[in-house]
Amino acid sequence: MKDILVVAKLKEGKFEKFMGFMQSEEGMNERRKIADLTKTLGTASPDKSSVMFKISVHDEGALNSFLDGSNPISKPIFDDVMVSYEIFELNKV
Repeated sequence: MKDILVVAKLKEGKFEKFMGFMQSEEGMNERRKIADLTKTLGTASPDKSSVMFKISVHDEGALNSFLDGSNPISKPIFDDVMVSYEIFELNKV
């Protein structure tokens, strides 16, 4: 498992739709394919225009697919809510 930080910028007013998908059964099932959900930490900027998640990833290919639009489950939602995202690999110091 790798610790990864994902920072995403959301379209204005789309935070609730984004979080609704991420917490839905469909979203949770896709996220389980990527990471250990019990180790996920998330936060949002005060204006809810950005979100940040620290995740313990076990399938990086699935993570990239989930975010880049090649996953058929996440694509319709992310096309509607996401402006951009960045992925950072975390290393303990």
